[in-house]
Amino acid sequence: MSLARTLYIKKVDDCLTRHGFSRFSAMGGWGLLASLLAAVPVAAGAQSPAPAQALITAPDVPPAAVEGDYQLGAADKVRIIVFNEPSLSGEFFVNTAGALSLPLIGEVTARGKTLNEVAQAITTRLKGGYVLQPRVSIDVLTFRPFYILGEVNKAGEYPYSTGLTVDAAVALAGGFTYRANRKKVFIRHPNAEQPERVELSPDLKVSPGDTIRIGERYW
Repeated sequence: MSLARTLYIKKVDDCLTRHGFSRFSAMGGWGLLASLLAAVPVAAGAQSPAPAQALITAPDVPPAAVEGDYQLGAADKVRIIVFNEPSLSGEFFVNTAGALSLPLIGEVTARGKTLNEVAQAITTRLKGGYVLQPRVSIDVLTFRPFYILGEVNKAGEYPYSTGLTVDAAVALAGGFTYRANRKKVFIRHPNAEQPERVELSPDLKVSPGDTIRIGERYW
């Protein structure tokens, strides 16, 4: 029997004696003692353990998801991590020349390249006498803006967000004017020489750097 339980039984004996009973009396005998022992924690000051709670943590919010063939362009903001090399890691903008200016290795061409291609280019440059076995990851933090022109109330440049549709872009630009053609839209993608005329539908997507032009109706 543990010391704590022995001390507790002695306290119960003292209490019963003060009231004219003993552990072995006909007023409950060992059954009374067993009931008391079952109802009270063994150690003085002990508390019943709190029910277990699941550890809930907020999930990591990943950066804006991009498809593997997404090509970087000027004004895209990326996060580059060179593992175990914090001085070479950080957040960088693709500059107007289409390059990333990085510590130690200087400018790396990014315009028109996918994330994997840029990561490979950085890895190759770092291997050239800077880092023994570089491991590089890169993801997009913010995309370059898109532009909307023509028959909208507030034409101009707007920040891009993942999944943006032409309808949402028009809403950002204050909506259609009364002259707007709401059936067709012109979209020029980055590096394209000519805009593409397409049917305007609720699920028509906008890409980073696109220029949208809402034409005028003639009837």
